[in-house]
Amino acid sequence: MDKKTVDVSQHILPVSATMVGVCMTVITVMQLAPKNSLSVLANQLLAVDGLLFLMSTLLSYLTVRPKEHHESAELWADRLFLIGMVFMVLISFIVAFELFVD
Repeated sequence: MDKKTVDVSQHILPVSATMVGVCMTVITVMQLAPKNSLSVLANQLLAVDGLLFLMSTLLSYLTVRPKEHHESAELWADRLFLIGMVFMVLISFIVAFELFVD
């Protein structure tokens, strides 16, 4: 496995695992907000986002394993991580409007 692949995977692994925890924390915090269609939508999107980050974590874990070259797994881990981050930004707008706009 080349050094560039290992470096990227070693960065994706801890950050995507942390983002799974962030998604779960925000879902828990959203339980304190009044229930309406936006909060339900935000919770559902956060659950999907948590799954994206979890898949990214698992794929990046596979790429740091010393057995074989896993270039496609590393590529998908990177893609899922970026998609998850875009989702997180969109969800943060929903959460901000939910909590701060009456």
